Amino acid sequence: MSENSHEMADETVEQFAQEGHTDEAGIGAPSLRAAIEALLLLTDEPMPAIELAQITKAPLPQIQQTLEVLSAEYTQEVRGFDLREVAGGWRFYTRSECSPLIERWVVDGQQAKLTQAALETLSVIAYRQPVTRGRVSAVRGVNVDGVIKTLLTRGLIQEAGTETESGAIFYKTTSFFLERLGISSLEDLPPLAEHIPDLADLDAVLESVASGD
Repeated sequence: MSENSHEMADETVEQFAQEGHTDEAGIGAPSLRAAIEALLLLTDEPMPAIELAQITKAPLPQIQQTLEVLSAEYTQEVRGFDLREVAGGWRFYTRSECSPLIERWVVDGQQAKLTQAALETLSVIAYRQPVTRGRVSAVRGVNVDGVIKTLLTRGLIQEAGTETESGAIFYKTTSFFLERLGISSLEDLPPLAEHIPDLADLDAVLESVASGD
């Protein structure tokens, strides 16, 4: 970004502030720039400038100007991410120059072996699906939140609705899980491993879990 562009941006922000259009102390963030960055980090889809203006209660021209300034600064500083305007909105993306690194990380992550905890959790889900996170925790005797996230990320399990009374999410294995095991259906699963309770015992454990799992 040129020095003239920076000066124009600063003058624009200052002008709006002097005219009473902004009250950065009242937007719940250290500055308008910080507010925009925080909001864009939370969104999963491009966020239109008009929506940012409505949330921050700042003038649309100032929002647009700030977005352009931030985007140019990230590019000039060669950050690992950049800010792009796509599909009628703005969103953060990893910088294209970082693609080799990202691809290597994704591939290595998919090839990495599952931990013993992940294997045990996956086994419980496979043999008792659909099953809630709370019931899996009851069987294993430990919190499985992190492991569930790992299995979801790997594409080995997926959400399968919710329990009527408690609203707890049910989980089940995916077709990718079957593919990785080299089987065509759940009926082809091998006998339960020794560290997993017998089905009858497992049912008894699950029944002992509070309905609010």
